[in-house]
Amino acid sequence: MENFAASVRQAEIALRDLFEPTPLQKNDHLSAKYGAEIWLKREDLTPVRSYKLRGAFNAMRKVANGAQGHFVCASAGNHAQGMAFACRHFGAKGTIFMPVTTPKQKIDKTRIFGGGAVQIVLTGDYFDQTLAAAQEFSREHGATFLSPFDDPDIIEGQATVGLEMLEQLGAAPDIVVLPVGGGGLSAGVTRLLQELSPETRPEFAEPEGGSSLQAALQAGEPVTLPAVDNFVDGAAVARIGALPFAQLGQFGPEQVHLAPEDRICATMLEMLNIEGIVLEPAGALAVDVLRDIPDLAGKRVVCICSGGNFDFERLPEVKERAQRFSGLKRYFILRMPQRPGALRDFLQLLGPDDDIARFEYLKKSARNFGSILIGIETTSPENLDRLRERLEGAGIGYRDITRDPVLAEFLI
Repeated sequence: MENFAASVRQAEIALRDLFEPTPLQKNDHLSAKYGAEIWLKREDLTPVRSYKLRGAFNAMRKVANGAQGHFVCASAGNHAQGMAFACRHFGAKGTIFMPVTTPKQKIDKTRIFGGGAVQIVLTGDYFDQTLAAAQEFSREHGATFLSPFDDPDIIEGQATVGLEMLEQLGAAPDIVVLPVGGGGLSAGVTRLLQELSPETRPEFAEPEGGSSLQAALQAGEPVTLPAVDNFVDGAAVARIGALPFAQLGQFGPEQVHLAPEDRICATMLEMLNIEGIVLEPAGALAVDVLRDIPDLAGKRVVCICSGGNFDFERLPEVKERAQRFSGLKRYFILRMPQRPGALRDFLQLLGPDDDIARFEYLKKSARNFGSILIGIETTSPENLDRLRERLEGAGIGYRDITRDPVLAEFLI
């Protein structure tokens, strides 16, 4: 069998026709926070702002060096943009299938990256429908279908992230933190590390609402999750790829750390406000789970920041979810008596740092009582704990719905 590291080296050499190695930067803020030497591999700084360009380029160069080929993919995000960019580079024809619900911004970016080389087909309300249409199109037209992760050449291309990291660091890191979606990046990098830096310990980060690798490790084989939270759209995959799992199946479930979606939002804001680094939810995964990794102090740690394709129209949602996670914002349904002065009495219970961010009269639930939805922002979680004590002391009935998934979805 061909030496994997040697083939990754050839992929990296070829990749230099497109862009220089992405930066590996020591982060003083995170290093001080965790008492470790934390480095960030900035894949958010590729020409398409994610590592996906690496795998698409490598797979396409293996097919008659990409020239005159016809390539097809199904993607609403980074894989589509990576393939579009590579199609333009090789002068190859590309057909990219995207769900009808794909935001216009992502469609426009994919079209720009592809130039005149790609055609975009919008079909299907859900990704599974889009994927089926793309695969059928590939069969009918004899085109090459590019899987986002379940392909040996894609995995080989993604492994160039690890090769650059080792060359830039000049030494073996103690720990590498890898975000996981379908598993192509983590499979490629871990296989490379086993050859070139076997002393390095991999740790994996998955979104809590899309833990396909952890589920597969617990079952001993890939399994399909019954439901997936699509907030971390770059890593929300219901089933780990078969080829990636062939490499990743050797690791233990305890090496997979699950990041709650609201906590990821807090990490995104932290990196934006303190470091000026724009990360998409999947790109923040590795940084987010640093707090969950054992024996971190004193270690040299590299986090792979996998992408920065963040639509700033989502920033209010990210801020909202981060505040809820941090305990700085809560939503209550109050049972208020229907009498003059009742609202004034409630307002007097608020502390000096408590601010009403939402107020909505829901309904008259009884002859003498009504229900009110109220959102409170504050400067410290303890302020809201004290507010609850004052509500109870005043005999005002309330229900905290901040983390109630059903009520929050419909009311917040």
